Amino acid sequence: MSILHRNRWYVMDESVTGLTENPMHSFAMDDTLCRLVSDHEDWGIARTWVHDRTVVLGIQDSRLPHIEKGIDLLKSEGYNVIVRNSGGLAVVLDEGVLNLSLIFKDEKRLSIDSGYEAMVSFVKEWFKGFDLDIEDGEIVESYCPGRYDLSVGGRKFAGISQRRLRGGVAVQIYLAVTGSGSERADLVRRFYDAAIGREETKFTYPNIVPLKMVSLEELTGETLPITEMLHSMLLTLKEYGEKLGNVELSEEQWSVYEENLKRMVKRNEKIV
Repeated sequence: MSILHRNRWYVMDESVTGLTENPMHSFAMDDTLCRLVSDHEDWGIARTWVHDRTVVLGIQDSRLPHIEKGIDLLKSEGYNVIVRNSGGLAVVLDEGVLNLSLIFKDEKRLSIDSGYEAMVSFVKEWFKGFDLDIEDGEIVESYCPGRYDLSVGGRKFAGISQRRLRGGVAVQIYLAVTGSGSERADLVRRFYDAAIGREETKFTYPNIVPLKMVSLEELTGETLPITEMLHSMLLTLKEYGEKLGNVELSEEQWSVYEENLKRMVKRNEKIV
């Protein structure tokens, strides 16, 4: 049976409240929920989140030779900048990008690949009404390329990452729902141009081709409000669990969240 099948699914929707939150909140919250779910083998937690104009850098990005110039460029374009607490490279968040975290207790059957594959399966089920031929595989010329990029016709609309800690696993996906995929990609391309300059780097950063990235609205030709996407996501989630409930954190869990957030803030003070 798929790891998506759970006795109970819990939901935390921050698609609206997240627009006024610093995205550091989301990474601290996912860490908190990983710890919460580690005590509940049959639980799954689905958290949706949307943040305003922010570029989230990976740890490797923070080591770019001219990172200050890159950050200055992003800020001049009206974007906030943070460094996340997990791997991967730069991604763009804005009101047209819907993020979903599926959070499970870590267990033997939940290998790294099975976590990614569960998210791929979930998204394909979620989007089956669009009649899209969704493929998973690295789109090398996208930003934050990875083995489990999701694309249609070689144009990427989503990327998946994974974080494991404290007995829990958070599989996270960003979905470009509305807006221009190529404009987001061009922003990240210009960031790397500024932050690398003419320097040689040990790490290989992506050579981004903006037309390799796209949004779901561009792929389908349909208007896709985030609220409708959330509704269809919940209907899909019900296929994998008998009950849906809302996440409620205890006072102790809120204290854990505050500690996680402090660590994120401290990390960003050193880099950004």
